[in-house]
Amino acid sequence: MRRKKMKLKQIITSLLETDLYKFSMGQAIYHQFPSYKTLWTFKCRNEGVKFTLEMVEEIKEQINAFCNLGFLEDELEYLAKIEWLHEDYIDYLRLWKPRFQDFKISTDSNSGLSLEASGTWLNTSMYEIPVLAIINEVYYRMNYDYDELFGQYKRKLNEKVDWLISGKYNLGLFSEFGLRRRLSAEAQSLAIESLCGNNKKFTDSKCIGTSNVYLAKKFNVVPVGTMAHEYVMCVGQGNSMYNPAYSNKFAMDSWAKEYGVLNGTYLTDTIGEETAHLDMEYTYSVSFAGVRHDSGDPYEWGENWIKHFNYYYNKYHDERVNPKNKTLLFSDSLDFERASALYEHFKDRIKVAFGIGTYIANDTDVPALNIVMKVSECNDRPVAKLSNSSGKTMCSDKAYVEYLQKTIDWRLSHK
Repeated sequence: MRRKKMKLKQIITSLLETDLYKFSMGQAIYHQFPSYKTLWTFKCRNEGVKFTLEMVEEIKEQINAFCNLGFLEDELEYLAKIEWLHEDYIDYLRLWKPRFQDFKISTDSNSGLSLEASGTWLNTSMYEIPVLAIINEVYYRMNYDYDELFGQYKRKLNEKVDWLISGKYNLGLFSEFGLRRRLSAEAQSLAIESLCGNNKKFTDSKCIGTSNVYLAKKFNVVPVGTMAHEYVMCVGQGNSMYNPAYSNKFAMDSWAKEYGVLNGTYLTDTIGEETAHLDMEYTYSVSFAGVRHDSGDPYEWGENWIKHFNYYYNKYHDERVNPKNKTLLFSDSLDFERASALYEHFKDRIKVAFGIGTYIANDTDVPALNIVMKVSECNDRPVAKLSNSSGKTMCSDKAYVEYLQKTIDWRLSHK
């Protein structure tokens, strides 16, 4: 399935081609943390994957082309219609462009691709998703017979549509979350068109939209997303005056300052679940619409959050914290079988939704790349995500990880 050398078309053609949460986080960064600086580091988690020199050179060219883009007026008009985006932030985006100077790209790694981005958090946060999409598409187009892969992809996508029509799998509400690890731009576009276009035929499922803002605009579907781990990491760990064991509290406080009651869904696993439960007290249990799962046992996680909301519901008799008015959003390595089982388990006790990524956007006969680009430093300080799944923990400084864990252990022993 190896392919011949050829020049690729530009992969990222619009600055809207990123996940929605980059704009929700971006506005909070713009208003509250404009001077913060971050370092981002690329990592390929797959064993044995090699990026050739030709691939690395193509990735450089594609990133350079991305850095020559600017927002178009119709794109800004689309963003301005999103209820919680403010006019001053839209004006900032009107002037914003990526900076190729922020990137350091070489072949100096085991995978053959070393990539870092550094600069203001306002800039570097916006690089992660398009860069990962570029790396994925370059790899699959240059390492395989892409037409053959795309044929496999279309066959499997059609099968997924048939399953939802027949009722083999019932998911309730779900969204497509696959931009960062998609097979290609055309594959993701076809997925949104196929899934959202067949909603009326599905038995008990509905694809409400996508995290990809460009495709949400193109197909007039809902753009979906609230925040990522980077927000909790940088807000909670980027200030030397803060105890990082309270990262969730600092993140929630700043998010509420930015969005009031329009808080969306909170991502709970950045430094472990227990601190998230502690910091999401009554007020934030009211104001956040729900919580998102991204690591660890999803059933245990869901049961614990139902207990959490039930505690405040029983204490205050407030319908706003009734679990039936809250949402569990699952987004960790889902396929239709796993999502359907979770839906059946929880659907009668709490609202359930799914963000499904690679399984929708990059399902072929070839294993998908497991690549990430994570913030590794903020304000010249290491930051870490202590995931509920050990393989997802990522930090450049082992001593800092130990320190962070000690602060968390101390807090939990003194609660």
